[in-house]
Amino acid sequence: MLTMISRRRLLSTSLGTLTVSALPGLAIEPIQRPGKSRMNLGVAAYSFREYFQWMRDKEQKPKEGHTPWSIMDFVDWCADNNVPGAELTSYFFPPDCDAAFCNEVKRRAYLRGVALTGTAVGNNFALPKGEKLSEQIDYTKKWIDFAAIMGAPHIRVFAGAKPKDLSEEEALANCLAAYQECLAYAEEKGVFLGLENHGGIVAEPENLVKMVQAANSKWAGINFDSGNFHTDDPYGDLAKIAPYSVNVQLKMDIEPKDKPKEESDIARVIQILRDANYQGWFTLEYERKDDPFVSIPPILEKLRGLL
Repeated sequence: MLTMISRRRLLSTSLGTLTVSALPGLAIEPIQRPGKSRMNLGVAAYSFREYFQWMRDKEQKPKEGHTPWSIMDFVDWCADNNVPGAELTSYFFPPDCDAAFCNEVKRRAYLRGVALTGTAVGNNFALPKGEKLSEQIDYTKKWIDFAAIMGAPHIRVFAGAKPKDLSEEEALANCLAAYQECLAYAEEKGVFLGLENHGGIVAEPENLVKMVQAANSKWAGINFDSGNFHTDDPYGDLAKIAPYSVNVQLKMDIEPKDKPKEESDIARVIQILRDANYQGWFTLEYERKDDPFVSIPPILEKLRGLL
């Protein structure tokens, strides 16, 4: 196993001039799981994004008729609505979040019988090498620490968009090097880093799969977001990434290329995951504009039956 120092040396000497497509020799195979596909229901805190007190370290104006939520309130909502798992998106933690606060979140979730499925960071690994990219890496490592403290086994991370002053090859190489460095740290803490199909340099499945393959870590994988491919065949592209998925987010809508948004075929999404023998969290991330407090509970009832 590579040490942190030897891994960094490998990256600095080999990845700077290589593209992801040039790395098949480092590839890992799709995740192999014994047994049959099984999925557990979760909800992402992002579904209630307009109701939290904090949003990316800035205080939000209270939604009319609602008291601003803390992340603890979301945990309580999951417990009160019989939701087994809660994804605690980092955006909604207070700016002074520290290890002590994370311990309190862990305690609250355990006492309420809610599993913490993971968290998310709004990083960008496709930046030019230098101070800003280093800040993104350090920020991700900080949240790896927080996830480990809370007992949250997964963080969804983002590749990012190609800056104007970089070629796609350079952006891919920078992203891969940053992802590998964070994975080496995540391995020490026992936390998966699921790279999400979230536009930018991984807007299509090929780059995303190659990135995760080339990362060559048993703690790497894909965060499968059912609504994030805006390609000619979103469902076909979801099938390409499902074998590498370590976490799943369900969106209620899907938007094929050059076509209007349409309602997701949830049964089809579930079948794609079953065909890949996916086992793990199946998390609703509700992004529609209507009231999530009203709209989400009936969706959860439907999902319980389908899962």
